[in-house]
Amino acid sequence: MEQFLSKKGYICDMDGVIYHGNRLLPGAKEFVRWLYAREKNFLFLTNSGQYTPKELQQKLARMGLEVDEQHFYTSALATAHFLKSQAPGCSAYVLGEHGILNALYEAGITYNDVDPDYVVVGEPSGYSIETITRAIRLVNAGARLIGTNYDLTGPTESGIIPACRALIAPIELATGKQAYYVGKPNPLMMRTGLRLLGVHSEDAAIIGDRMDTDIVAGIESGLDTLLVLSGMTAREDCAKFAYQPRLILSGVGDIPALDKM
Repeated sequence: MEQFLSKKGYICDMDGVIYHGNRLLPGAKEFVRWLYAREKNFLFLTNSGQYTPKELQQKLARMGLEVDEQHFYTSALATAHFLKSQAPGCSAYVLGEHGILNALYEAGITYNDVDPDYVVVGEPSGYSIETITRAIRLVNAGARLIGTNYDLTGPTESGIIPACRALIAPIELATGKQAYYVGKPNPLMMRTGLRLLGVHSEDAAIIGDRMDTDIVAGIESGLDTLLVLSGMTAREDCAKFAYQPRLILSGVGDIPALDKM
C-alpha cells in the first residue's frame, strides 16, 4: 500500500467508484480531500460519454464535492479526438446524449443521418428500434462503426443498466461489422489520460471498479492498479480473469484511512 500511496498521480473512474447515479459513495469526500491535501495530480477518467466535463463537475458539486473542471476526461472527448485525427471534417450519425454530440461538434464533426462517414454509438436515452435500424442501414451502406466505450453494463442506484457494448451489439450482429471502441481499455484514451495527468506511467496508479476496462487498462499501460468493490466487481469475480489487480479495497474511502496508519 505504501507504494500506491507514494504515487504522484491517480487516474480514477467515476461510476461505481465515486458515485452510483446521483448517490455519492461512502468515503468519496474523504478521498478527494486526501488528493488535494497530499497535492496529488488526479484525473477522473470516465467511460461515460453522456455528460461534458462541466456537467460532471456540477454533478459532483451537487453531491458536496468541489473539483475543478480540468480534472475530468470522458470517452466522448476521446472519441471526438480520435475521429478528428482520423478524418478531419468528417460526419457522423450519433446515438448518444449531448456529451458526445457536443464533443463531436467542438471537434468539427457534423451530424449526418443520410450518408455519414461514421456511426457513433454511446449510451442514448432515446434508444429505439428506429434508431438501431437506421444505424444498421448506414453501416451496411459503408459508414464505419464506432463505440464510445467498452462497458457492457453500468451501475445505478437501482441496479445495473445496459451500457455501450450491449447497445451496439444488435448493430454488430445485424451488419456483421465489429465496432471500434475508443474508451478504456483502449491505449489511446489511457495515453491521453496520462498526458493530461502530467506524470509518467510508473509514477501513476488507476483506481476502478471494473476488471475488463479499468484494471486491464492500467496493467497494459504500466500503471499500478487498485480495484474497489463498491461498483461492478465482487472479490470472487477476480478469479475469472487471467490478470489481477495489485490491490483490492472496499472503496476509495479506505485510501485516506490507510494513509493515516
